[in-house]
Amino acid sequence: MVGACHSCESCKNDLENYCPKMILTYNSIYHDGTFNYGGYSDTMVANERYIVHFPENMPLDAGAPLLCAGITVYSPLKYFGLAQPGKHIGVVGLGGLGHVAVKFAKAFGAKVTVISTSPSKKDEALEHLGADFFLVSRDPDQIQAAMNTMDGIIDTVSAVHPILPLLGLLKSHGTLVMVGVPDKPLELPVFPLISGRKMVAGSGIGGMKETQEMIDFAAKHGITADIEVVSMDYVNTAMERLAKNDVRYRFVIDIGNSLAATKP
Repeated sequence: MVGACHSCESCKNDLENYCPKMILTYNSIYHDGTFNYGGYSDTMVANERYIVHFPENMPLDAGAPLLCAGITVYSPLKYFGLAQPGKHIGVVGLGGLGHVAVKFAKAFGAKVTVISTSPSKKDEALEHLGADFFLVSRDPDQIQAAMNTMDGIIDTVSAVHPILPLLGLLKSHGTLVMVGVPDKPLELPVFPLISGRKMVAGSGIGGMKETQEMIDFAAKHGITADIEVVSMDYVNTAMERLAKNDVRYRFVIDIGNSLAATKP
């Protein structure tokens, strides 16, 4: 984001992301009426409130997705009391959001279980990302064995999917946090919420103060996104690959070198 009202309760509490007048970095209209192109711009000018300082050891390319995916999972882990050693955190979906959720949860000292529909992602989750356990969500035996074991679950999936099995994985007083955005409403079973005093919540990015805190934490713990750097002339191909989930896990556009290549 690059703007907000700076006078509402959310803004006063460093939660510009929940301001009703929040301005997105791209595909939105700025205060002066100009259109924002975000990462597709050759240059950007922004209010200093929305500038994040990168520590020297944080690479610009692999750190850039943390400003979206990173804060999207960091903020709910902190807010819902899950950023503590010994907590058992479930991460649903192993994509752009999910893979950094695993990294942050592990850095907080949590025990992490990746929950996925794809058994083929098991080695990636356990060996590469360092998760402790892997659950195939379509396997009722695996789900049954893990019932009532998790303190919280970060659900990153943007496809329509059942949440009843996920609620069953939570301990009493556990929280299921939705950070993915399915295009159709999900069915919410109420009885499991009542019987275990469980919560279903949502969370969207984070305020600028917390975003800076997240970047500093990531730099301290060596957390970056897994990326593939592409030039601007590859963007349409990247979008086609994105639609097929053919990226691990974020494309990053190299604007500087793309501009340099176009100069005579």
